[in-house]
Amino acid sequence: MSRAKRSKSARKVYTAKNSARSNSRRHREYFDSHQVYDHETQHSSDHQIRIGLSSSSVSPMTVAETFSQAAEHGYDGVEIMVTHNAETRDVDLINGLAAETGLEVMSLHAPTLLFLPRVLHKDHWEKLRITANLAKAVGAKTVVLHPPFRWQGEYALGFVDGVRQVSEETGVVLAVENMYPWRAGVREVLVYYPDWNPLDEDYDALTFDFSHASTAGMNAVETVSEIFDKLRHVHLTDGSGSLKDEHLIPGAGTMPVAETLQLLAKRNWSGDVVVEVNTRFVTKKSTREQMLADSLAFARTHLGLETEDRHRNASSHVRTSETGASERQSNN
Repeated sequence: MSRAKRSKSARKVYTAKNSARSNSRRHREYFDSHQVYDHETQHSSDHQIRIGLSSSSVSPMTVAETFSQAAEHGYDGVEIMVTHNAETRDVDLINGLAAETGLEVMSLHAPTLLFLPRVLHKDHWEKLRITANLAKAVGAKTVVLHPPFRWQGEYALGFVDGVRQVSEETGVVLAVENMYPWRAGVREVLVYYPDWNPLDEDYDALTFDFSHASTAGMNAVETVSEIFDKLRHVHLTDGSGSLKDEHLIPGAGTMPVAETLQLLAKRNWSGDVVVEVNTRFVTKKSTREQMLADSLAFARTHLGLETEDRHRNASSHVRTSETGASERQSNN
């Protein structure tokens, strides 16, 4: 680990003033009064930007249904979230479905969520190594993972350097995802360590999630511009700036999602975009499927990708919150 660097802050405060909502309002006001989206030109990256579907976006959250829905709607591949469900770790099943559908496994999401503490292994570093080796076995080049919680001991204290070491050992990109502070009245409880905000740490690869950024009150365009050189992966979703991690379909919230995607295309980004939206509480299958179709169309439009069925075009978007997707979301 000759290139390893220490975290910028070896010790951080536990709470901070709750500023997420005020920041969110300020960002919305800025984008409402400033033209950011380039309507005159449709930008597209010189690199292939693939659009995948996360297993967390389908209901039920099975590997087979993820491949089926992704193939039906024309996605380029899938991201599988590793969970208690044994099939999310079944290499033969995943490779068989990939061969059957012709879709790639673009990434795995490591079981680093709060409710998955002992999936794969009770040791957190072994958990990451096993996930990375699973990724290699199914042809995925990226593993998405959350930063640790403060109470996870040495794993949390050595996280930045340890992630780099596991990546170097396995040859798999470990892309750390932006999270958000938890709320306790007028204070923000900083449960993630070394930070919920990856900008403050020396990671080699990052994942940007629009819903998490919304809950945290982040400026998506500004953040993505700042982390551009390290950005390998995007979770495509949306949020309204509430306290909840909403995972709305893109365009249904208030985040500058269209503007950010266009920025990526304009700057010749070469990573993967994975749709990660919440369909669990939608009762009608047809509505869930329409949400996945609309999310894919949104991504293709604003990344400047060609598609036979354009549900939208770039000139129809003044702001992502004005697209009509919000209306569809509320009607569902």
